[in-house]
Amino acid sequence: MPLTREEREAFLAEPHVAALSVDAGPGRAPLTVPIWYQYRPGENPWILTPAESRKAKLITAAGRFSLMVDTVHPRVRYVSVEGPAAAVQEADEAAHRELATRYLPAGAVEEYVAMARRDFGRQLVIHLRPQRWLSADLTMA
Repeated sequence: MPLTREEREAFLAEPHVAALSVDAGPGRAPLTVPIWYQYRPGENPWILTPAESRKAKLITAAGRFSLMVDTVHPRVRYVSVEGPAAAVQEADEAAHRELATRYLPAGAVEEYVAMARRDFGRQLVIHLRPQRWLSADLTMA
């Protein structure tokens, strides 16, 4: 059974790890990788990735990508969202902190942010403008 808009936005706002998919070019299957993302209901989801990463280059070339998040506990439920890369900007420390706060315990955030800024090189924030949603709650009634 498909989720309502409110259900899928609430689900996507939870701190799941997404599967990012983007066209990898002729003769290739889509590149699909796990990634942290940020989302607030009513806003565009966004990811943070190294500027020179394969996924950043493929998103730039394709102009669009998909995110899919799911869970199997306590029930099978998923949301997939696809659309154009709406905005690309340099990642600042605030973006690193926001994403780290979503996924890490409070005591690990500052250490992670410092490591990311030091070790990951130039990073981009890539916003996704949702055009197509696919969702389901496969709970057996």
